[in-house]
Amino acid sequence: MARSYGTSATRVEGLKRMFAHIRVLIVALMTAGPAQAQAQDQAQVPATAPAKPVKMVVLGDSLSAGLGLSAPAAFPARLQKALSDKGIKVDMINAGVSGDTTSGGRDRLDWSIPEGTEAVILELGANDALRGIDPAVTRAALTEILTRLKARKIAVLLCGMLAPPNYGSEYAARFNAIYPELSKSFGVPLYPFFLEGVAADAKLNQPDGIHPTPEGVDVIVKNILPMVEAFLGTISGQRS
Repeated sequence: MARSYGTSATRVEGLKRMFAHIRVLIVALMTAGPAQAQAQDQAQVPATAPAKPVKMVVLGDSLSAGLGLSAPAAFPARLQKALSDKGIKVDMINAGVSGDTTSGGRDRLDWSIPEGTEAVILELGANDALRGIDPAVTRAALTEILTRLKARKIAVLLCGMLAPPNYGSEYAARFNAIYPELSKSFGVPLYPFFLEGVAADAKLNQPDGIHPTPEGVDVIVKNILPMVEAFLGTISGQRS
């Protein structure tokens, strides 16, 4: 006897349900496919590695060494903290030596700036001006420092200094011109006056009237920070 498959109406309804089920499966597969592929692609993309800290040295005198201050209150440490607060990581070395002149900085350059250094903040010249050293000597020493750092492909942020008035206007004019002229000739950024906002302010200086208090250091850091950020941004851009 032949097997019965029901009436025509029943068969039609069954086919409709089957095709409807197939459509649902097709839509589900079409929707899931790209999502799964996207998830696979994302899984294969490595996470972005965190930027390496920039290796930085502050080459300077007592103003950066932190004469009269604790190590955490000195300029390099406070600058590193300010940068860290902005998510900018640096490996900082304080290579400030109290009493140092530009010639002294030149003479100790090789061992003060270790291999792997990427950036130098150059803060020298205050003692040259205080001692009335011939500006030609200061210029020659800074020129050699910049030349040697450039040869090592180390970026430099040059910090300017102003001569005190006691040596006269001619001396001041010759001395003060050194920094902007070297900045231009070497193509390095210049922070015009390291003690901007602090010099001659008794509240921000120690009793000697020359070296900043911790509050004075914080003013220096606040004022120079935007330029340091831009300086480090240039270095990070050259890495990529």
